[in-house]
Amino acid sequence: MKNLIFLLFLSITYLASAQNAETAKPKLYNPAADAKADIEAAVKQAAKEGKHVLLQIGGNWCSWCILFHNKVTSNDTLKTALEKNFVPYHLNYSPENKNEEILASLGYPERFGFPVFIILDGKGTRLHTQNSAYLEQGKGHSTAAVLEFFNHWSPKAIDPKSYQKKGK
Repeated sequence: MKNLIFLLFLSITYLASAQNAETAKPKLYNPAADAKADIEAAVKQAAKEGKHVLLQIGGNWCSWCILFHNKVTSNDTLKTALEKNFVPYHLNYSPENKNEEILASLGYPERFGFPVFIILDGKGTRLHTQNSAYLEQGKGHSTAAVLEFFNHWSPKAIDPKSYQKKGK
């Protein structure tokens, strides 16, 4: 009888901890969002602020998507580069909503796996698609590689004025 009570207690404890772990997962992606309208708003904000839009495509099911988000929001250098240069948006891809029309208009970036990143300018033009595999290091993302990605696709990096010789 004691063994049965112990097993019952153990089962209840396990289920409670699994439920807590599930509710503790961040919900970065919203399958019910009107992604087209949200992206249009992000583009308008980016144009107003002189930034680009960083679309992070993935889902709440994607551990690498969560890892990337956690990395860039907890690392001060990456967070500063992100906030200075980009309006971020998490574009959902999940069984509930694959956003197929939007992804088709962006050149089918899901072919690279998840997360995958798209850089849009302040007019909504796609500038770059980034396969996240090139940003990975070990069981996470390389701070140096992510920073290089952010810097190479910042508004300043692609502004022709950044490359004009001074004194002419």
